[in-house]
Amino acid sequence: MKCIEHGHLMDDATARLMAQKGIWLSTQPFLDLSGAAALGPAEQAKMRQVVNGTDRVYTLAKKYGIKTAFGTDILFSAALAERQGAMLADLARWYTPAEALIMATSTNAELLALSGLRNPYPGKLGVIEEGALADLLVVDGDPLRDIRLVADPGRNFLIVMKDGVIYKNTVPGSGR
Repeated sequence: MKCIEHGHLMDDATARLMAQKGIWLSTQPFLDLSGAAALGPAEQAKMRQVVNGTDRVYTLAKKYGIKTAFGTDILFSAALAERQGAMLADLARWYTPAEALIMATSTNAELLALSGLRNPYPGKLGVIEEGALADLLVVDGDPLRDIRLVADPGRNFLIVMKDGVIYKNTVPGSGR
C-alpha cells in the first residue's frame, strides 16, 4: 500500500505507522456540513465524523511528516469543482500558502508518478523546466501572501495554460 485516501478518522498510532512505512496521505479539508441536509440521518452522522476529523488528520500529518497530497472528490460534481480553489485556500489553517501550493502541484505530481503506467500525465509534471508539461497559472496578486486568491480563479487567474496552450489571457494590454 502506498497511499491512504482521506484518513479523517485516523489516530496517532496510525499516523505514526504511516510515517514509518512511508505511506502517503491524500486528503481534503471538510470544514462544514453544507450539503449534509440532503443525506439521511446515518450519512449525516458519518459526515459529522469526517468534518470533526479534518483538523486531526492535518495535525497528525504535520506532526509525523506524512507526505500529503491535496486530493478532492470533485470529479463528478461541477459545484464542488468550482470550490476547489477555496478548498486549497482552506489548507492555510494548517500549512503556509507556499506549503499548500506545493502540495497541490509538485507533491501531487510525485504521487501521480507512483501510479506507473496508469499515470494519466506521463512526462515531467509539477515542475517548471524544459521538457515538462506546460501547465501554468498566472495570478493577479501574490498567493504566497494571500492564498485566498486561488479561491476565485475567474477573477484572479489572468493566464491559464495547459499543455502549452493558453486558454485564458486577461492580462491588460495583451490583446486577448
